Amino acid sequence: MLIAVISDTHLPRGARRLPEACVERIKAADLLLHAGDFSTLEVLRELEAIGPPVVGVHGNVDSADLRRQLPEERVVDADGARIAMLHDAGPRAGRLARMRARFGERADLLVFGHSHMPLHEQAGDGFQTFNPGSPTERRRAPTHTMGLITVGSGLLSCELVIL
Repeated sequence: MLIAVISDTHLPRGARRLPEACVERIKAADLLLHAGDFSTLEVLRELEAIGPPVVGVHGNVDSADLRRQLPEERVVDADGARIAMLHDAGPRAGRLARMRARFGERADLLVFGHSHMPLHEQAGDGFQTFNPGSPTERRRAPTHTMGLITVGSGLLSCELVIL
């Protein structure tokens, strides 16, 4: 199973759009995870029209309509792998241990956003955190990014993709 992962799209904003390389990877995926800050319910509907099912959580800038549609956090079963989702995983210091304590009994991986900074970390016991960065608003990150997760036999492999 191939999972495309994005966050912090902050659309619509002017002429900003998802990069074509991002859209192509989403089309090729079996599932799309969005870790919040879509902005509007219309953006969720546009992502759903690309093809694969979309699973998301709401972020801090999302509209009231979108907040009613999406939870603050969730755990997704993806071909036997358990993926937790949350928009804001808090400060960088101690994050991996905090998220392991919060989700480790329920999930193998936490996908999060908010910082716009791509990140992949793994604890000694295998629990992972994964922030795909942003395909549209890089802020302090050097490039626009997204993520891909490959799942097979309940095992996860995460890859950051520079767009």
